[in-house]
Amino acid sequence: MSDSVRLAVISFAHGHARSYCRAIADFDDADVVAAWDDDQERGQTYAAEFGLDWAPDLDQLLARQDIDAVFVASPTNRHAEHVIAAAEAGKHVLLQKPMALTLEDCDAIIEAINRSGAKFSMCYQMRCDPINQKMKALIDEGAVGNVAVIRRRHAIPALLNKSWAVPGNWHIDPAQNMGMFMDDASHAADWFYWMLGRPVSVTAEIDNIVTDVAPDDNGVAIYRFGKGEIGILFNSSTQLAAEATTEIYGDAGTIHQNYGDAPSTRVPPEGSPLKIFRAGAEDWEKFDFSFVPHGSRIHAVARPVVDFVKGDGPPLATAEDGKVCIEMVLGAYQSAREGRRIHF
Repeated sequence: MSDSVRLAVISFAHGHARSYCRAIADFDDADVVAAWDDDQERGQTYAAEFGLDWAPDLDQLLARQDIDAVFVASPTNRHAEHVIAAAEAGKHVLLQKPMALTLEDCDAIIEAINRSGAKFSMCYQMRCDPINQKMKALIDEGAVGNVAVIRRRHAIPALLNKSWAVPGNWHIDPAQNMGMFMDDASHAADWFYWMLGRPVSVTAEIDNIVTDVAPDDNGVAIYRFGKGEIGILFNSSTQLAAEATTEIYGDAGTIHQNYGDAPSTRVPPEGSPLKIFRAGAEDWEKFDFSFVPHGSRIHAVARPVVDFVKGDGPPLATAEDGKVCIEMVLGAYQSAREGRRIHF
C-alpha cells in the first residue's frame, strides 16, 4: 500500500458517507477517489461535489487497482451483496451500520471477509466519541463499582420531518431497512455491547406510537448482561428535545451524561456534559469536556478507520462484533412481536 490510502464509496444512500468524504478531504494520508451508486443521479451529484471519479458500474469500480478500501453505505438489505463483491475484488471494507438485516447475511459477510483476507471495520460512531470513551474507561476501571443499571437513549426527530418521512426514502422501507429501531437503535445496541459485553436476554416493546410512516417509531429494550446488569435502551424517531442521555448506576458511584444524541444536542448543555458521583463524596465531580455537536461524532469515524486500513490501529468493530449488534436488535423485535423474554 502506498503512503496515501485511496478509498471509494459504494452508494451514497446513507448520508454518513458524505461526512466521511468531507473529513478525509482534510487528511494528508488518504484520498477518496471514486464512487458508484445504483441511484445514478444521486451518485453523480455527490461524486461531482467531492471531485470523485464516477463509475457507472460497480464491477468497474472494484476492478480499479488504485483503490485500497471502500466505504459501503448502501441500503442495509444490500450490505452483504456489496461487502462480498468488494472483498472478492481484494478491497478492504468499511461498513456503515447496521451490518445487515438477517443473521444469514451477517454470516455471509464474515465468511467473505475471512476467505478473502480483507480488512473489515464497522463504522460505529458511538465508539469515536471522547465522552463515550471516558464512560467506558470509568466502567472498566471500576469507578462505579458493580454496575446495576444503565439507561441509554439514542433518538432523532426524523419521523417528524415531513420532507424526510416520505415514500421512496429507503430508511422507512421495511424491505430495505426493516424499521427505525433496526436503523437507529443499532447505535445504542453496539454501545451497550461495547460497555458490558454480550447480553444474555432481552425484553422489548417496539411499535408505531405517534406516526404511521415507518414500520416503527419508538422502542424500549431491556437487556440483561453476563453479571446480571440491566441495560435499558430507549430509541425514538419522534423526539424533539431531551437531556440526560446516559445514566450509569453502580454500588460505588453514578455517572450522568447530559448529551449524546440528536435531541440532546439541539441546545448545548450548561456546564460539563459528563459527571460522576463517587461513594463517600459530597458533590458531583465534573469532567472537563466541551460540548460536541451531533455531527462531529459521525465526522470522527474517518480517522480511526483510515488508520486501521493503514495498519496503524484496530478496527472500530469487527464483523463478529457487528453480528452481535444485529442479534441484539433482532432479539428485541422478536420479544416485542411475541410478547416474551428472548434468550440469546
